[in-house]
Amino acid sequence: MPDSKFLSVPVKTDRMPPGIPYIIGNEAAERFNFYGMRAILVVFMTQYLVNREGRPAPMSENEANQWYHWFVASNYFFPMLGAILADAFWGKYRTIFWISLVYCTGSVVLALDHTRLGLGLGLGLIALGAGGIKPCVSSNVGDQFSPDNQHLISRAFGWFYFSVNFGSFFSILLIPWLLERFGPRLAFGVPAGLMLLATLVFWSGRYKFAHIPPVGKSFIRDTFNREGLSAMGRLAILFIFVAIFWSLWDQSGGEWVLQAQKMDLQFAGINWIASQIQALNAIMILAFIPLFQYLIYPALEKVFPLTPLRKIGLGLIVTGLSFFVSAWIETQIATGLRPNIGWQIPAYALLSAGEVMVSITALEFAYTQAPKHMKSIVMALYLLSVSAGNAFTAIVHWFLANSDGTTKLHGAAYYNFYAWLSIGCVAVWVFVAKAYQEKVYLQGGPTAAEIEVETIETP
Repeated sequence: MPDSKFLSVPVKTDRMPPGIPYIIGNEAAERFNFYGMRAILVVFMTQYLVNREGRPAPMSENEANQWYHWFVASNYFFPMLGAILADAFWGKYRTIFWISLVYCTGSVVLALDHTRLGLGLGLGLIALGAGGIKPCVSSNVGDQFSPDNQHLISRAFGWFYFSVNFGSFFSILLIPWLLERFGPRLAFGVPAGLMLLATLVFWSGRYKFAHIPPVGKSFIRDTFNREGLSAMGRLAILFIFVAIFWSLWDQSGGEWVLQAQKMDLQFAGINWIASQIQALNAIMILAFIPLFQYLIYPALEKVFPLTPLRKIGLGLIVTGLSFFVSAWIETQIATGLRPNIGWQIPAYALLSAGEVMVSITALEFAYTQAPKHMKSIVMALYLLSVSAGNAFTAIVHWFLANSDGTTKLHGAAYYNFYAWLSIGCVAVWVFVAKAYQEKVYLQGGPTAAEIEVETIETP
């Protein structure tokens, strides 16, 4: 039974729901923690890792990339656990709050123990905590809307994504500087403090937002019925292509950082730290969200109708182009010239544009296509595409590793492989998207059968 002290249905209003600021504030602080920690992870493993005696014991670049991508993959695998807890047993609020405390514990462990044991335990708890709350937080945004204000849901998801990049931008600038100046204890400790703040912000808004109650024992029956399996099956096919996007995107926190270390980091009068360059993505997203919503998308609409699936297809092409830029940078590094870090700016611009078209669109699309009792589980299914993309990258690194520490595919050839993978898959995406039929479900709205959308044409 839901707690009578809390709202159990969305507030009836034609304005933005009152709980949205608390959810977005929580997300900004939590993302500060996650992206700040993630920004320095590969550098920490290759430069600061120690053994039990306190002596340096760094990883090779290839091994660090494997650890990095398996960690990210784990973060997006555990959302399925959080979704089941939220939808079937605890509800979203209690799931987010209690699993956030696990997240906080992992952050503290990472700040205190810099051995492989501490690294594994800390990252494991963070993956469980961060993964467990992911599908609940994003679907909690959509749960605040009713048919009276559903026209604002796109704006809310835009602000939600804005908060992600607002928090990550400042952490990516600050945390690498703390690592270089004060070492890993403070560099990991500050994100741990922000995670505690994120949990406090979420708790303080508990009376402002709707707590959609869990469905209890009927969860299995309702999830794995004809409607539920149909929804998950349709979306799973689309998410295979979204996984390819994430395979490329998450390399900006690993492979692109290691590439930046081989470049001239003096740019615009500032001597940058290699892992700080990731902040370009955050600041570009902050600028690109309104740019795409109010200028680029309306301009493209004049040429041909922009469905969500068309946006995703275009985004995959743009993302692939960013890796061609990275491949060109590798050719310059191979000649012994030390290219300036400014050459990564166009790569980040293309990657960020692809993110707006693929990630934001897919996030909102996944929510609207999920039956009402399956919002969290479908969000978890969407996040599994991120896990699958990173697992694919980690497996590629494992396959490419030679026994002498070298790799079978390196330099420009490595980046060209991913560029053609992303662009080439669009040829198949066209036919998959054409066959997809939209069914929109919103809390408090009509059934999907009443608002089924016509077949989407070629994207």
